[in-house]
Order: sequence, then C-alpha cells, then structure tokens
Amino acid sequence: MKRLLPVLAIGMLALAGCANTSTMGGDVYRGNQAQTAQTVTFGTITALRQVQIQADSRMGGIIGTGGGAVIGGLLGNQVGGGSGRQLATAAGVIGGALAGSAAEDTANRVRAWEMEIRRDDGQNVVIVQKADRPYQVGQRVRMIGSGANVSVAPY
Repeated sequence: MKRLLPVLAIGMLALAGCANTSTMGGDVYRGNQAQTAQTVTFGTITALRQVQIQADSRMGGIIGTGGGAVIGGLLGNQVGGGSGRQLATAAGVIGGALAGSAAEDTANRVRAWEMEIRRDDGQNVVIVQKADRPYQVGQRVRMIGSGANVSVAPY
C-alpha cells in the first residue's frame, strides 16, 4: 500500500492538468474554422497587459478534488489508531480535496495577452489570447476571424 501512494499521487497530479489550452493561441484553429472564410482586419496595438486565462477542466474539477480526497484519505489512514485514525482519515480527505482542487486550478491557468487594438477604421477592440508569441505596443497586427472567434497575428 505504501508503494502505491506515490504512484497514485503522481498519476492524479498528471491528470489534474488535462485542460486543453492549445486552442487559446493565435496559431491554432478549431476544426469548424477550417475551410471557412474568415474576416481580416488590420490595426495597431495601443495597450498590452499580461493576464491569465483560467481554462475549464474537462471533468469539472473531479480529477483534482476527487484524486486529492482519495490520496489525502489514504495518507490520513496511516496515522494513529482507533478513533484517532478515523479523524485523521477524515481530515486527510478534506485537506486532500482542497489541495487537489487548488492544484488542478493552478495547472489549468495559461499566460495570456490582453491586447487593446486600434483598428484601421478607428474602432478600439480588446482581444485576449494565449501568450504564445511576443507582442509590443505600436506593433501592426491582423485580426482574423468572425463574431466571437477572433485571433491576433503579426502583420
């Protein structure tokens, strides 16, 4: 049992980072965007701020919370005896669930840019996307997409 705990811990931490953050970058298209006409507008970055995107967990937080609770309960069960062991197990379950949830949230955060762009038509827009390349204020960019799906690319 004691050899199984490190394996479980590593496995749960690996699964905690299962959010798909690759679609948040400017160089990635979703399948439904392929072979469709995209609108292109041009502009200049007027303000740039580094932010974070909190990606949604594919399993709704179950992996981090549930996995942490199981590992915490197993570790708590190794402490004490009798009713003390039961209390330690319960505390381990609660503490493990909180720690697992926090670990999953941290693993699902992505560095991103919040870019304020003055389009050539004079309108200002703000677009947030994964920080997968460097940008700077004054840089000319292309905004590609339509509706709510717009990405920024260097010009």
